[in-house]
Amino acid sequence: MNQRTIKKSVEVVGIGLHKGEPIKLKLEPLGIDAGIVFYREELALSIPLAPSSVINTQMATVIGSEKGSISTIEHFLSAVYAYGIDNMRVVVNGNEIPIMDGSANSFCLLLDEAGIKEQEASKQVIRIKKTVEVTDGDKFVRLKPSDSVTFDFEIDFEHPVIGQQSQSYAFGTKPFIDEIARARTFGFARDIQYLQSINLALGASLNNAIGLDDEKVLNPEGLRFDNEFARHKILDAMGDMMVMGHNVLGAYESFAGSHKLNHELTVKLLADSANYEMVTLNRVQSRAFAKSFA
Repeated sequence: MNQRTIKKSVEVVGIGLHKGEPIKLKLEPLGIDAGIVFYREELALSIPLAPSSVINTQMATVIGSEKGSISTIEHFLSAVYAYGIDNMRVVVNGNEIPIMDGSANSFCLLLDEAGIKEQEASKQVIRIKKTVEVTDGDKFVRLKPSDSVTFDFEIDFEHPVIGQQSQSYAFGTKPFIDEIARARTFGFARDIQYLQSINLALGASLNNAIGLDDEKVLNPEGLRFDNEFARHKILDAMGDMMVMGHNVLGAYESFAGSHKLNHELTVKLLADSANYEMVTLNRVQSRAFAKSFA
């Protein structure tokens, strides 16, 4: 399997979650080994996709520097991960990726519109050689060696609608679209009120998130999946792993993980070359892995 970019440039406009302003997102093809590069159009600022570019993980994954940043990249990157895109420029005219409906579904549709182009170079993936784990009390995230790509996530919220939930996902583009991509981010009404009082989450609404009070879901249409919350956590994890710029050959597991722990996991993994190796899919010789991108 070879590296991938998109066939043509595409763009969409959506609301930014935190500023509540319209943001244009444009995707452009890039050549072999260019990687995923984010670009702040109004600042003429390129931000390479790498764990070293991450500057904040408090409410979302944020990349950048003192010159400028781009927030809430994880939903978009989960679709990039699922489609196996290696090289692409991501252009925005603001400091965040538009939230769309709070899931990755719109980004999948955008990539479908752009089309996938195979390039004349072998695709490289990060193969996990040793188990790497980050913990915070009883919370953990880990990557383990595996010949297949899986994501397993468990959460436990003291809320009558959420409670204990889990989801397992065997990686593949179509299963991502069917099982994960439509799962929306979620938030509690009491938290949104506070955030908006300090000029954050100004674009948050029931059109782009699952809203919860102390007892129930506030969205009139209800949930898309019984365990939509756990599914969205897998979506987030995929996006956070894509910050490394490559697909991962290994098993991801988490209990109550977060953007912060995911970031720490990628940093810890890449800090020691004994933990991983960069390999081409030809070397892996895993037809099932290659077929998962079909």
